[in-house]
Amino acid sequence: MRVNRRNTKEADSDPGREIHVAAEQESVLLIDDDVDMCEMLMSYLSRHGWSVAMAHTGEAGIRKAGAEDADLIILDVMLPDIDGFEVLRRLHRVSEVPVLLLTARGEEIDRIVGLEMGADDYLPKPFNPRELLARMKAVRRRAVPRETPMAGAARAGDFVVNENEREIRYRNQEILLTDIEFTLLAKLLEHAPEILQREELFKAIFGRSSGPFDRSLDMHISRLRRKLAGLPGFTGAIKTVRSSGYVFVPQASGDRSGGAA
Repeated sequence: MRVNRRNTKEADSDPGREIHVAAEQESVLLIDDDVDMCEMLMSYLSRHGWSVAMAHTGEAGIRKAGAEDADLIILDVMLPDIDGFEVLRRLHRVSEVPVLLLTARGEEIDRIVGLEMGADDYLPKPFNPRELLARMKAVRRRAVPRETPMAGAARAGDFVVNENEREIRYRNQEILLTDIEFTLLAKLLEHAPEILQREELFKAIFGRSSGPFDRSLDMHISRLRRKLAGLPGFTGAIKTVRSSGYVFVPQASGDRSGGAA
């Protein structure tokens, strides 16, 4: 049994539960071979304002992702035909839809690999459907542009952050970023050269507290470092401050070559 069914029933019978029905529903695609779990989640999420589609194999999920135009994809790592990592890789070739991975509890390597491949978040099974819903909302908040009083662009040294377009450029070169990487880099740029506490940064990015073994933030930092290192002329870094957090350094010490090109 992959989902905590008792928690599903508790969530559905909670008299204090609010049912949210949006004028325009957000849509989610569930790719998981557990048919019973998908049907229960479909019922639960539908009552919270989501339009839900399902696929029970990797190949069917890929086809449906192309046809459904979902706002979010929930993807199980273990599928009967091709594994979730291959599905994730193929989805990212053609789509920028956020992906939340479902992984087996205790399989830390699955979470690490998934995050390295660009998954936006993960949730180990079995899970409470309320937590899944909270994770889904957090992923969607990161993906939806925030309204800003200006044209949506702000400069931070040689970087230009455009919130409305969810785009960051370095010396007029666009950096290809996932939604989480965009939010993370924008946050670091906004506060540079201030040290951001790890827990504060985790809550700002994921909308929740970190667990003692949660390496989600570290893996996204690692991916972001690799992308920044590939920028022509960039000599800065995201530095780890031991027992504290992270700080963005726009250029290496002694480098005076900065400036818009």
